[in-house]
Amino acid sequence: MTRVAIIGAGPSGLAQLRAFESAKKAGHEIPELVCFEKQDNWGGLWNYTWRTGLDEYGEPVHGSMYRYLWSNGPKECLEFADYSFEEHFGRPIPSYPPRAVLHDYIVGRVKKSGVEKYVRFQTPVRHVAYDDKTGKFNVTSKDLKKDIQTTEQFDHVVVASGHFSTPNVPEFEGLRMFPGRVMHAHDFRSADEFAGKRLLLVGASYSAEDIGTQCYKYGAKSVTFSHRTKPMGFEWPEGFKEVPLLTKLVGKVAHFKDGSTQEVDAIVLCTGYLHHFPFLPDDLRLKTNNRLYPLNLYKGIFWENNTKLMYIGMQDQYYTFNMFDAQAWYARDVMMGKIKLPSAQEMHADTLKWREMEEKVADPEMGIDFQTEYMRDLLAPTDYPRLDIDKVAALFKEWEHHKVEGILTYRNHSYPSVVTGNMAPVHHTPWMKAMDDSLEAFLATK
Repeated sequence: MTRVAIIGAGPSGLAQLRAFESAKKAGHEIPELVCFEKQDNWGGLWNYTWRTGLDEYGEPVHGSMYRYLWSNGPKECLEFADYSFEEHFGRPIPSYPPRAVLHDYIVGRVKKSGVEKYVRFQTPVRHVAYDDKTGKFNVTSKDLKKDIQTTEQFDHVVVASGHFSTPNVPEFEGLRMFPGRVMHAHDFRSADEFAGKRLLLVGASYSAEDIGTQCYKYGAKSVTFSHRTKPMGFEWPEGFKEVPLLTKLVGKVAHFKDGSTQEVDAIVLCTGYLHHFPFLPDDLRLKTNNRLYPLNLYKGIFWENNTKLMYIGMQDQYYTFNMFDAQAWYARDVMMGKIKLPSAQEMHADTLKWREMEEKVADPEMGIDFQTEYMRDLLAPTDYPRLDIDKVAALFKEWEHHKVEGILTYRNHSYPSVVTGNMAPVHHTPWMKAMDDSLEAFLATK
């Protein structure tokens, strides 16, 4: 029987398991599946741990999740077409849930589908090698609890290990002598730590925006964003400011490219993440920065030099959970012979065509439109349940406008579900005053 290895049981890996289970329930014979997960629970980055650095087995901590994180986009834009939030929670819920609610939703779908039997928890993959003679992959993994390493053969490998867990950490003059707290966003865990502090965040993307506003919410004295290329440009309230890139630190004084200075007590490097696959040899390893259409992946999925190797969720993302589904359904159909891949030349030409289109993306709305067309391309040949992605795109654009209108208030808005059509209720507490991020507090009626 054909065997498929899936590396990672986060939203991407679970999407792949769910795609195969959907085919099985439709009466199709599916391959033997083994999903390798290094953590002790599924959910990927949506798992929260207090740990940073190394875990109890000496493994690098995968999670970049922090306390008090709330969705920074409407849940209606990431809703699974085959499992609505209403089905999971029994009623409509507000549009911006905290982490615990989203994790509960992710886990609810896979528990319902019964895919847990395929997952080996606390079993990281150590090495993947392709054997030209057998036409199979040799996958070496380690059972951390039993302290046993084994090697098995698979016909296909799906890399679904994510790309937001290995921090990109730059160096700045004087940083090693800075007398305050310094960390990368990967190790940020609680905004309470920065109450009363003057906080510097190096970076101008989602991590900086969210950590900065959250620390302000929980009592930071001031928040300064330092950008490399351009400011985020929101209408920040008093206590925030945006400055050009940090050049050096002298004691607690930060110096910036425009000659300005700011005294700070703590620094969080929101400088992004690396696509890092230490278990893959160079001839199989995706090498890219974070962008909407990485090169060498046909349909953003298939490694062009060996299409038996697939990657799920490796793009910069507007769409998330449902995009992973779209990729997983397409990958499944190729593995099961329902979709035939074109020649190597045709695949590469198609990738270059999409990259050329991506190069013309000049603003968030164009980015949303680009990824919407990518979704449309993936969904068309599969049996994924109908998802009106044009409505999803419209919601993304509405979300962008709400952020521009109020960076501290956009989470108070509500949107209709693309799956059920029902409008989300307004949350009982405005986000800036909602200090309890537990599932129980969020789902309470008042």
